[in-house]
Amino acid sequence: MAMAQAAAEDARRKEEVPVGAVIVLGDDVIATGFNHPIRGHDPSAHAEMAALRAAAQTLQNYRLPGCELFVTLEPCLMCAGAIMHARIARVVFGASDPKTGACGSVVDMFANQQLNHHTTVTGGVLTDECGRALQNFFAERRRLAREERDARRAREAEQLAQSQPKTN
Repeated sequence: MAMAQAAAEDARRKEEVPVGAVIVLGDDVIATGFNHPIRGHDPSAHAEMAALRAAAQTLQNYRLPGCELFVTLEPCLMCAGAIMHARIARVVFGASDPKTGACGSVVDMFANQQLNHHTTVTGGVLTDECGRALQNFFAERRRLAREERDARRAREAEQLAQSQPKTN
């Protein structure tokens, strides 16, 4: 999970939501990934998707049996579907996602017995640390947005004051 947190920090440095993922096979790290949908203009560029793509290239196979995925945030439905199609054996995630989590927070994709592949899921690993990285990121974005809004309003007020005729 520490490597996934490092990947999340890479995302944060690039002004992306700080989510990181690592895929291991046995004792070997075969892929990492981090969120980059904003820069990439790609709604599918989640950390898990980037790691799955890299792992598939490394193993030269779209199926990744025996692999484990470590990710700092609970996967969404899109990522859970890709994880299932890749035949990932186990998912370990940090913070739960109460808005889009597909491992039990909103829905539990992996508990559906009708599906043909079953992935073991463990959540809450380093949940405080993983969650804090996300909270800090969004708090900083809100702070910057407030500062920009306040600066814009100050400029507008100054322009309005300058456009008013002076009275003696």
